Amino acid sequence: MAGITSYGAYIPWYRMNRKVIFEQMGWFNAATAGVARGEKAVANYDEDTISMACSAALDCMTGQRREDVDGLYLASTSLPFAQRQNAIVISDALDLRSNVRTADFAGALKAGTAALLAALDAVGSGNGASWMVAAGECRVGKPGSAQEHTFGDGAGALMVGTKKVIAEFKGSYSVSYDFLDYRRLTEERFVHPWEDRWIREEGYGKIIPEAAQGLLKKYNLKMSDFAKIIIPCPMTNWIRGFAKALGAKDEQVEDNLQAAVGDTGAALPLMMLVAALEKAKAGDRILLLSYGNGSDALWFEVTPEIEKARGRKAIQGHLAKRNDFNTYGKYLVFRDLIPLEVGIRGEINPPTAMTVLWQQGRTISALVGVRCKACGTPQYPKHSVCVNPECGAIGQMEPYRFADKAGKVVSFTGDNLTFSWDPPSIYGLVDFEGGGRLFMDFTDCRIEDVKVGMPVELTYRRKYSDKQRGYYGYYWKVVPAKG
Repeated sequence: MAGITSYGAYIPWYRMNRKVIFEQMGWFNAATAGVARGEKAVANYDEDTISMACSAALDCMTGQRREDVDGLYLASTSLPFAQRQNAIVISDALDLRSNVRTADFAGALKAGTAALLAALDAVGSGNGASWMVAAGECRVGKPGSAQEHTFGDGAGALMVGTKKVIAEFKGSYSVSYDFLDYRRLTEERFVHPWEDRWIREEGYGKIIPEAAQGLLKKYNLKMSDFAKIIIPCPMTNWIRGFAKALGAKDEQVEDNLQAAVGDTGAALPLMMLVAALEKAKAGDRILLLSYGNGSDALWFEVTPEIEKARGRKAIQGHLAKRNDFNTYGKYLVFRDLIPLEVGIRGEINPPTAMTVLWQQGRTISALVGVRCKACGTPQYPKHSVCVNPECGAIGQMEPYRFADKAGKVVSFTGDNLTFSWDPPSIYGLVDFEGGGRLFMDFTDCRIEDVKVGMPVELTYRRKYSDKQRGYYGYYWKVVPAKG
């Protein structure tokens, strides 16, 4: 049977109270007071769709073997690269095999469920045994708009396969419409929404019910047959009445994450499904709905294997790790909405050597070093001579991945002279479990929280932007380990 075999999620460390936005921009659009409640997740300056989806995929990889993954699909409406496959960046960062199938799904808010259905079709037809589906969003709302308040950043990931299935895929039903609600041209950065009531009543209010009722009729089901119903609608005040119209009770409807995270677009259905799986028990039926130029309805049934899939950060683990983000100007800088005087140090941007990136390959993308076969000493970067003075073996190296190893802080510095978008720049030496010491940048932490001996873990981040050459460079940093 085909179905979900693992799940994971990612929510940024920073959370902004929506009142911070309204206090600065409410003078222009007082109507946004209606959406200026709760908080939203805000990506750090070194995060984007790729880095967040990679973090969700790493969470999903808990207990999984990289060697077993046959494909990776990435879904988003805010992909960093217009021409360069974004999914392959994550595949390389995860150190997956080179003979995996990768693809980007974009263009509509239902891209996440479209990618999930494609992966289910692949494993169901025997075209691969295990498939990763990741969805992430890092959308920017135009200042003064309702979307500036409601858009949140985050990612979800699901592993699909036929063995050790935690939620069996039972069936689906889809509808497609060229409904004009949100639009954005290739050369534009901000979304154009049509009138809110039109989107709510003619879009969400009619398209999602058609897909839901279609699935019920196709499989002779009732809405009461489902323990959880996932309706990825960001309009919280309206969703209860909408759910009631569908025939669902309040306790059946999964929280839409708007109060704590925000509208994560194509990632929202997958993130809500992850939240449902965190609480699910064997026998639960889950109805997953999506929206965006139509709707996909997917039916899953939870198996006893769900109890073996605990122990990951997922939604609840990330919600528990947070830091207030209360400076609106800083938010504008992080999203590159206003210019900032970066000084001479910040203007230094060495050219990206594409040939070197190709030659170094996963030494950079997956933090793959080597380990001496003679003495077991790991080292980075790759070298043919063992660094262990008691060994010194030559040509006895095998690939060794540091990215999935835990570490501890040996020393660190908070530097206010070197340029950083979020000063001070924090960096230092980290000793890794199993051996190896690397000089690493720190992120998602305050200098007063960093201690020698503190456990840290690796995270994939955007290291720099080389817009002159149309390239974003990614690399690994360390963050304080959970707890």
